[in-house]
Amino acid sequence: MTVNPTWQLGLAIVLLVVLTVAASILGRLGIAKASVIAAVRAIVQLGIVSIILVYALAHMWAALLFTVFMFAIAVRTTANRSGVSTAWVWAAVAMLAGVLPVLLIIFATGCAPLTPVSLVPVSGIIIGNIMSGHTLACRRFFADLREEIGTYEAGLAVGFPRRDAIALVTEPSVTESVLPTVDRTATVGLVTLPGAFVGVLLGGGSALQAGAAQALVLIGILAGQAVTVVVAHDLVTRAKLLPEDLATQLHP
Repeated sequence: MTVNPTWQLGLAIVLLVVLTVAASILGRLGIAKASVIAAVRAIVQLGIVSIILVYALAHMWAALLFTVFMFAIAVRTTANRSGVSTAWVWAAVAMLAGVLPVLLIIFATGCAPLTPVSLVPVSGIIIGNIMSGHTLACRRFFADLREEIGTYEAGLAVGFPRRDAIALVTEPSVTESVLPTVDRTATVGLVTLPGAFVGVLLGGGSALQAGAAQALVLIGILAGQAVTVVVAHDLVTRAKLLPEDLATQLHP
């Protein structure tokens, strides 16, 4: 199955955007304008990326460069979403701790060939999901710290060092941050057929090949997010990965 850039594609996209806008207006979601802008951006960005990938998928150095570019954009996005733009280096450290070992295991074991055609999509899936996991975890940690600053101060009052006082507030959220991925991994094939599975099928692969690819990707995402969340939490407790307001507020 292939989708060609024809007038039918343009019509389908327009109708889907209209459907989204109608749902937003009727349901008072407030995303009508944002949805139109997002759709236009998606079309432009995917068009540019498609042109770049024609070259990147034919040259290993270009594929590596594009992978680094994806990682950089992911770090910038998660840093902005988490409110830690000034501490983006530590966000990069946490994400790299999850991304690097997963990609090394996937390609070093030979599960996927180290070729441009394999490196770019696999890296994109892993990086994108680890970015989301990092963003959700950090936002949860920071919300907990803002809401329960009294618990933190009580920890300091009874003699806890700053690291332990921060952990007193944030530790309950560490597990919560990775539970959605655990559930998605446990229910794959029963509740959903995720993108990698469908992609292999649409690409002409067998159902067994699709299942193998999806299992590898999902478990890789789970491992990467687990490592990233643990490292991010450690950096938060060390007061290195914090928004400016909390970095000032959480004095030792």
